[in-house]
Amino acid sequence: METKLIPIILAGGKGERFWPVSRLKRPKQFLCLDGTGISLLQATASRLLDLAEGWDNLWVITSAIIAEGVKKQLPELPEANILIEPQGKDTAPAVAWATLEVAKRYGEDAIVGFFPADHWIGDIDAYTKTLKVAAKEAATEASIVTLGIKPNQPATGYGYIEQGMEKAKIDGLPVYKVTRFTEKPDQQTAQSFIDTGRFSWNSGMFIFRVGVVINELQKYAPKLLSLLAEKGQDAYAELEKESIDYALMEKTQLAYVLPANFGWDDLGDWNGVERLLKGSQENVELGTHIGKNTQNTIIYTSDHDEVIVTIGLKDVVIVRDGNVTLVVDKEHTQDIKQVVKSLHDEPHLKHLL
Repeated sequence: METKLIPIILAGGKGERFWPVSRLKRPKQFLCLDGTGISLLQATASRLLDLAEGWDNLWVITSAIIAEGVKKQLPELPEANILIEPQGKDTAPAVAWATLEVAKRYGEDAIVGFFPADHWIGDIDAYTKTLKVAAKEAATEASIVTLGIKPNQPATGYGYIEQGMEKAKIDGLPVYKVTRFTEKPDQQTAQSFIDTGRFSWNSGMFIFRVGVVINELQKYAPKLLSLLAEKGQDAYAELEKESIDYALMEKTQLAYVLPANFGWDDLGDWNGVERLLKGSQENVELGTHIGKNTQNTIIYTSDHDEVIVTIGLKDVVIVRDGNVTLVVDKEHTQDIKQVVKSLHDEPHLKHLL
């Protein structure tokens, strides 16, 4: 008999590196970045729906500012399954509160999985199989199972997970004890990790039995747990901003990693769109583009009646949305976030956020 999984989608992020298309009330997870017409949030919900056995068992935790947008994006999701954070405090409060709410409805033996709303997954069948294996492990053992992504480059923007001894093999997939988590190493360190063959990228996806994590939070983050258990969303004003990795995963002795290979990208900035779509094309064009001597360039227009014309460009990103045009060297897309922060200090430009 298959283990039932309660998927919880983490949909509170802003995706500021996709500005100007991503705005305060239209964050990255509401965008379609692959030309399919389906947003990242909708795609995430769609691939989890069968595992959840329908909309009644699928949950989303999001921020107050975009909650109405979530309801419009996922009209079939019961409103009672949308948890609304009054303010963003990173993933530790989100995971702890959602876990407590699931315990109220399903009990502490329920198996839950947490999934960021903005990931791209290539092979849905392999993804589903991996999650079923993770749910089996979590159902039979006191385990917090995280999915590790096989690295294909020494990326410095991801956390890394080192696997230790193999604990079990379930349906052909090995589950390993986690030796350590390492946050965003430099390139030389990342390459040394990859060379060992023992490291995965930290995907931010994890699966566990509700009671196991409540017990572990009681041990490692008792203040967080007690405030949320007592006050629910009203506790947020008193909570520290903290990631679940720091609050729990780096401390627990129950962390296990399931190395996964189903095609994955977290689409962290505009270069992620190129990884997804370029193939053998000279440029990535999401919109109407007329180019001359233009190479390795990403072009995006929200209004396909508008035309972007380029001459003699290479390795740039051009984004047109409403009354904003962004032109940035592909090496500097991470700096978009700093520009967005600066808009907060300019009263006459705040409407662009």
